[in-house]
Amino acid sequence: MADRTVLYQSVGAVLTHFDVDVEAATLTQRTSVTLPSNVQYVWPHPSRKFLYVSTSDAASGNTPVPGVMHRICALRVASDGSAAMHGEPQPLPSRPIHHCVNPAGTHVLSAFNNPSNITVHPINADGTLGPRVEQKAKADVGIYAHQVVVAPSNRIVIFPARGNDAKDGKPEDPGAIKVFGFDHGQLTDAQNIVGGRNGFDYRPRHVDFHPTKPWMYANIESQNEMHMHRLNAAGDKLEATPAFTATTLAVIRDPKLHQTTSAIHVHPNGRFVYTANRADSTVELDGKRVFAGGENSIAVFAIDQTTGEPRRIQNVDPLTHHVRTVSIDPSGRLLVAASIRDMWTHYGSEVRLAPAGLSVFRIGADGRLELVRKYDVELNGKLQWWTGMMGL
Repeated sequence: MADRTVLYQSVGAVLTHFDVDVEAATLTQRTSVTLPSNVQYVWPHPSRKFLYVSTSDAASGNTPVPGVMHRICALRVASDGSAAMHGEPQPLPSRPIHHCVNPAGTHVLSAFNNPSNITVHPINADGTLGPRVEQKAKADVGIYAHQVVVAPSNRIVIFPARGNDAKDGKPEDPGAIKVFGFDHGQLTDAQNIVGGRNGFDYRPRHVDFHPTKPWMYANIESQNEMHMHRLNAAGDKLEATPAFTATTLAVIRDPKLHQTTSAIHVHPNGRFVYTANRADSTVELDGKRVFAGGENSIAVFAIDQTTGEPRRIQNVDPLTHHVRTVSIDPSGRLLVAASIRDMWTHYGSEVRLAPAGLSVFRIGADGRLELVRKYDVELNGKLQWWTGMMGL
């Protein structure tokens, strides 16, 4: 078990670390470091001695604000959890939406949404980053990549390409889960998995893996679904058809409201999987944009240890809106959910501002969540874009 547990949080370009007291379920703010531009994602090295942070000054989504500064940065982590820049940041071609470090700790892989793309950078022996690996073959990166992760076998890369819903007269773009072979930093096309109607009505966003069984769990964003795919014995091929599908919602979704999933994480003991439901539609009221309704919750699934089937057992309110990131402490006893923005909200006959926050839950032996406290977060016009816990 980790000697120390820390949580990292980004608001704009500032990355702040908190000490986590698992027994007391408290977060204590410590030090901060400012990155070259807004933090997009963070992933620790397997050694926990370094963090890799992607940054960009571009707007999110499909908005036409491409930005000019996109970087992948290495940070050295001290024994107290404080972080500092380590070596020179490496340039990226556009805004990164996600990145990861492979299980062997040798490479950082970055995903880009607009346009869809993937890059690979080597990690040097001292933890700094080397220049981008030139790819021998062009990978099929689909439309609107949203995540890149290397499977536990270290042999394949999973690349959910979400596609896009139809909007403002523009037709729907189909989604897919792309699978690449991965060998010494080189990517090769391996599988193209499409659900829904040949990729339509199919928005794969993020995946996570069972710690000991050959099972991968995917959340399907606009459909608010959890899918489970089996891997083969070698861990280098996915079954194209999900073995199980389940809704993430406690109530039937209202098609008039924006209702999607976000993060997904399997519990360290492999018995549960968690995903966030988010709703952020608003209506005009007295000069304010006020929450229009929908489900903001953390969905809890128990995993059948024989079949891998996820069975939803709880949906719990984080007392905040639009949770984008969720993390679990290494001991599996705490879950922290983070919302990205404030939201004007009805409280009975009143309309009050519901601040962005860090919602701290205890995880019971049965996997269910109990809200202990919510820390309000002052955004000052920025977004709480990423959070995550890790042990030192």
